[in-house]
Formats: sequence, structure tokens, C-alpha cells
Amino acid sequence: MNSDNDLQIAGDLLEVQHLLQPAREHPVTVAEFAGLARSLAADRAQWEPLVQYDATSRWYHRLRTGPGYEVWLLSWVPGQGSEPHDHGRSSGVLTVLEGELTERSESGSRALVPGAQRVFAPGYVHEVVNDAIEPAVSLHIYYPGLTEMPMHSARCAPTSQDVVPA
Repeated sequence: MNSDNDLQIAGDLLEVQHLLQPAREHPVTVAEFAGLARSLAADRAQWEPLVQYDATSRWYHRLRTGPGYEVWLLSWVPGQGSEPHDHGRSSGVLTVLEGELTERSESGSRALVPGAQRVFAPGYVHEVVNDAIEPAVSLHIYYPGLTEMPMHSARCAPTSQDVVPA
């Protein structure tokens, strides 16, 4: 017997490239935001000349804005990272462009290599760090644009609201 309740997608939809639509100029769905991130990642000439590295803090640059969203470029030298945080009312797509980052959340730790994407909803608590020996570069899209970034203690209680993309 077939019903709508019987339909499930196994695995990660973002891994099934042939099912994803090409990026629209102004995305409106999660898949379209992920597609925009992939197309920006592929266009190295657009972002690579802008990347800078700062030994004292993560470097970030707003690459683009669109109707209700922002695109940020970040660099991470070895040892740099964010504290546990969420993105307030914003959803997001994190895409690794160069190097390797580690994302830690309540569900565990995962290595993110170039091309890896993480999609998250409002309130998702995580931290991102460069545990590798080489610098890393990542692209972050937030919808709506990032207006708050509540920091969390190890037990995930909000402690402050600094707005620095991560």
C-alpha cells in the first residue's frame, strides 16, 4: 500500500546532485540556498582574491546580500574557532571552500572537507573550529540575514548575543 506517509528519502538530499536544481539568482528554498553556495564555491575568482588570514581572530567579509539573505566569507587559521552558538531566527548553509573544519553539536563531531555543506535551522547550536594544520575558508549563507548569534555555554544556555558570522 502506498501513501504519502510511505515516502521517505534515504540519506542526504544534498548528496544526490542530479536531483538539485541550478541556483536561482534569488533563492527561496533550502535546496536553492545550497545550490547558490555550491555555485559561489565553484566561482573561485569571485571569492579567492578577497580571502585574508588574521592570526588574532577569524576574518570575515560579507560577500553578497539578496532579498532577505546574506552571504559571508570566513577564514580560519589553525586553532581558530567559534564558541558554541546558534544563529537566532536565521537558517543557514555552511560550505567549506578550502581546508578542513570540525563542527561540533549535541549530535557529535564531524569533519568538513572542501565541498561539504551543513544546512541548519533557527536555534541549531554548534561550534566550528579549525583543528587542522592548514588554514581553512568557508562560505555561510543566512536567511533571513544574521541579526543575532547567541553564544552558549557547554551545556547550551545562551550567554551573550555577539553578531559575528560562523
